[in-house]
This record gives sequence, structure tokens and C-alpha cells, in this order.
Amino acid sequence: MENLQAKHERSLVLIKPDGIQRSLIGEIIQRFERIGLKLVAVKMLITTEDHVEKHYTLDSNWRITNGEKSIKGYVDKGLEPPTRDPMEMSGRTLNCLKKYITSGPVIAMIWTGAHAVKIVRKITGGTEPLTSDVGTIRGDFVLDSYQLSDNDGRSIRNLIHASGSAEEAEMEIKHWFSETEIIKYNLVQEKILYDVNLDGIKE
Repeated sequence: MENLQAKHERSLVLIKPDGIQRSLIGEIIQRFERIGLKLVAVKMLITTEDHVEKHYTLDSNWRITNGEKSIKGYVDKGLEPPTRDPMEMSGRTLNCLKKYITSGPVIAMIWTGAHAVKIVRKITGGTEPLTSDVGTIRGDFVLDSYQLSDNDGRSIRNLIHASGSAEEAEMEIKHWFSETEIIKYNLVQEKILYDVNLDGIKE
């Protein structure tokens, strides 16, 4: 049962407004398709600030964790953070995120397959494009950095949001999609990816 669930793990992916404006929709989708993940839901929409705030605060610990991480980032660079209060710091981040993600249409997708969350995050790359590995989406297609975004007082532009864990993915999927929008279907390639004996290949 556990093995079956692992093969059908799901991840939410959002192509943010900059990804759409950069005409990278096809490139991003192709990266996930080529590794063997299956697209089971997709839609384009313009979202609201309220929807974005709820997305980032589905995890009740996000505000504290994000604030502490941001403060540490400043301190590690030898800089004085705008505030030492994690809640105030994450509030600044959240306001920037709301402005960023509501600036234009986004594409919401659900990808499924073995280790979907980790695979998607590996292909996507780290949060900061400047330090993302070559070969990842962010490493190959974005030149933004924390330094630039901090100086401009905005969110870092990194094309995509990808779920951080299987538990987070399920919360996010329910936030962005209804069950009727998720399609169940078979792909021929799933036989090659998951069939133990590769039965049925030879005539």
C-alpha cells in the first residue's frame, strides 16, 4: 500500500506571473514531463491577495519560520535586518509575495508520480536563482538574487512555486483545486516506469 501511494504522490506547481511573461510555460511543463511525471490538473487564473495569503499560511508555522529564516539571512551577510521580530519580518515578505503573484495570471498545476515532491523541487532548483544549479529551471532561466530583490524591496522573481513536502502539497492542492478539476487517467509510459516485469512490450 505504501509503495502504491509513493507512485501516486502529488505536488502543486504554480507558474508565477514572471514565468508566463517570459514565455516559459512550455519549457517548464516539458521539464516535468520528460522525467516521467503526469499532469493531472492545470488551469490559468488571476488570483487575489487573500488567496495568496491563505496559500502561504496553510502551514500555521510559516510566518515564524519564514521570519526567522529571513532575519538569519541578513545576519549571515553581516547586515542589520529591517526588524528582529519574525512576525513583522514575514509580514513584509508576505506583502511582497501578494503583490508579485497577483500582478498577472498564474498557471496552477498538479503533477503526480513517484517521489513527485522531491523530483519537482530538484528540477525547479533553489529559491534563489543566482545560487540554483545549472540544469534546474531557476538556474537556467533566471538571473535574480536576494541582493537585487532586497535592494528593490520586492519578492525574488523565480518563475515557480513548488510544494515543499507531500503533506504541504495536499494542503495546497485543496486550496487551488476542487476534486472535479483533477483528472484520473492512464499514460502508456507508466507501464515502463512502474510495471515490475515490463510485461507487454514484445509482440
